[in-house]
Amino acid sequence: MAWVKAASLAELPPGALIEVERGEDRYALCNVKGEIRAVWGVCPHHGGPLGEGALNGELVTCPWHMWEFHSATGVCSMNENLRIPTFAVKVEGSDVMVDLA
Repeated sequence: MAWVKAASLAELPPGALIEVERGEDRYALCNVKGEIRAVWGVCPHHGGPLGEGALNGELVTCPWHMWEFHSATGVCSMNENLRIPTFAVKVEGSDVMVDLA
């Protein structure tokens, strides 16, 4: 496992969605009722920045064309055969750690 500090808890209050970049890769981190989740940050539709979209309940919504992905499973709400990668998350103190292996 390759745990990387991606954010701090202060950046992710309940209901928050943020974009995190590591190298050339983008990730979307969100807080769903106190549970921090991480998904791939690029929409497969046209490359929209998911971390700049909206969090609607458990769904991450792309700001470009409103495609939605479940924040725990990565499954697209319009096509259950389409999904984005999800990543394990743990909190150490005030650090949000994501497994980017």
